[in-house]
Amino acid sequence: MFRTLALAALLVSTPALAAGPRKTVAVAAAANLNDVARELKQAFAAEQPGVEVALTFGASGNFFAQIQSGAPFDLFLSADREYPAKVVAAGLGAAADERVYAFGKLVAWLPLGSKLDLEHQGLAALADPGVKRIAIANPAVAPFGRATEAAFKAAGVYEAVKGKLVLGASVGQTAQFASAGAVDVAFLPYSLTFGKELAHGRVTPVPEKLYPRIEQSGVVLATAREPAAARAFLAFVTGEKGRAILARYGYGLP
Repeated sequence: MFRTLALAALLVSTPALAAGPRKTVAVAAAANLNDVARELKQAFAAEQPGVEVALTFGASGNFFAQIQSGAPFDLFLSADREYPAKVVAAGLGAAADERVYAFGKLVAWLPLGSKLDLEHQGLAALADPGVKRIAIANPAVAPFGRATEAAFKAAGVYEAVKGKLVLGASVGQTAQFASAGAVDVAFLPYSLTFGKELAHGRVTPVPEKLYPRIEQSGVVLATAREPAAARAFLAFVTGEKGRAILARYGYGLP
């Protein structure tokens, strides 16, 4: 049931780009988009063969720092709305070029043999002495890490688990800890659990009432070398085909 999400009716068309030399759009994409962004890129290429989307994945906070330092990105797809808002506030992007494209979902990933009963005990189960290592993304730079920390505090277990936390530099590294069997449980974006590396695990949704809604937003940067192409890709992501792809990876839709 959790994997089945309704596709909203709002349709946003992708503007056609004028013919000419092949363009490259440099996209700074939050690590939770690793698999879905590659599919979005492929689908966009089918409609805009004159545009190459170059994806770089990482933590949203790190990307914001890089953008402040002049990193040559055209489009920033963040894991939250806070960093794009900071981009706009700093004059590094326009409010008209910022758009929420998805709502992220937080889940706990467990190895198949795990006896941890999050389904019935909730996050209180993490305080069990048998749970030694809990992987989350670094809250200082990763919105999903902040959401996880908020969920622990809302559930009243943060003090009991903070000494067990293993921080990934991004949700991508957190997923690597999980797939390598290095932790007892990992808190991840639902979208990353669709990959084959984590297919051998068990996924339990974190109740959405425990953490603020994760609004994922994109913004075209003021320094974009290909602003029209960047706007076209963002329009595709938020359009009918992009939304259908996002929904298949477990995202909520605005």
